[in-house]
Amino acid sequence: MLRNALGKTLRFLGYTVQYGCIAHCAFEYLGGIVVCSGPSMEPTIQNSDVVFSENLSRHFYCIRKGDIVIVKSPNDPKSNICKRVIGLEGDKVCTSNPSDFLKSHNYVPKGHVWLEGDNLRNSTDSRCYGPVPYGLIRGRICFKIWPLNDFGFLRASPNGHRFLDD
Repeated sequence: MLRNALGKTLRFLGYTVQYGCIAHCAFEYLGGIVVCSGPSMEPTIQNSDVVFSENLSRHFYCIRKGDIVIVKSPNDPKSNICKRVIGLEGDKVCTSNPSDFLKSHNYVPKGHVWLEGDNLRNSTDSRCYGPVPYGLIRGRICFKIWPLNDFGFLRASPNGHRFLDD
């Protein structure tokens, strides 16, 4: 009786660990569901929108200009932020705010990306903390899940003019 109960308990624990490992790998390497908060990505992503983030792009270095990514915050490593990739390593980017009279430009260093929110007037992004190391990218947002009336792939950046081509 005791041996049977112990066997069932150990079997249950073994399955729990196996499924836990599978779930961890799925969320770490494949992707997951993310609830976005804050106004920095408006109008593309509103506060409390639910999106799907895939994580394979960061592992295969497939992040491109215009992609919306989930990143570990350079200011607070315990939180994640959602921003659009404006420049990749070697790209020339505008580092000034839209309201600045004199525009300044810099190059994105090797191993970094330049991130900005779509709501330029209400976003803390690379214009504040500089280029972000590629290693802080957690995933790339593919499509919006909620609200249902906005379900689907995300629209292009309302700030397309910020993408510089040299």
